[in-house]
Amino acid sequence: MSDKKRLFVTGIGTGIGKTIVSAVLVEKLKADYWKPVQSGDLADSDSIKVKQLISNKQSHFFPDTYQLTQPFSPHKSAALDGITIEATKFVLPNTENDLIIEGAGGLMVPLNNDFLIIDLIKQLNAEVVLVSRNYLGSINHTLLSVFALKQRQIPIRGIIFNGNNDAYSEVYILKSTNIELLGRLPEFDKPDPGNIIEAGKYISL
Repeated sequence: MSDKKRLFVTGIGTGIGKTIVSAVLVEKLKADYWKPVQSGDLADSDSIKVKQLISNKQSHFFPDTYQLTQPFSPHKSAALDGITIEATKFVLPNTENDLIIEGAGGLMVPLNNDFLIIDLIKQLNAEVVLVSRNYLGSINHTLLSVFALKQRQIPIRGIIFNGNNDAYSEVYILKSTNIELLGRLPEFDKPDPGNIIEAGKYISL
């Protein structure tokens, strides 16, 4: 069995910082990158953003399986584009390198009427890197995300806190979930390849 990592970066919601975390992990591990579903903003997609933040020449970027033109939940964006997202279309890219897979939104985001992001993670048999961000309500959202993953017996590699620290929230989350802290990333006003490399020093993986 390959010892290469297959890490699915998901968040406790939308706008948590999955793309920044994905870029940091791709750079740190010299890993490949894959975004199964991009919903909206195709001219400045997450794949494009990560590629622009990466300095190493080893990482390969696989094409998105679905590129949807509308900036909504994927099942709605797909419907507006006149297509249906099919679970069977999602196949892990063939690579001998570590692979970072970036999700869309949170775990319970629907890809179609019967298939959620969390179902995609299970199908791909990937480990989860959960991205959390400290705000009022983030404890609840983080614990619910961990509960959902554990309920489906999806392995959680660990959690990364992105942005400003809150020791009260972070200590409670780590104690309650008993999952590994992979690191804390600082807030970036404007991410660039240099601080993406520097941010890798904050991550243990």
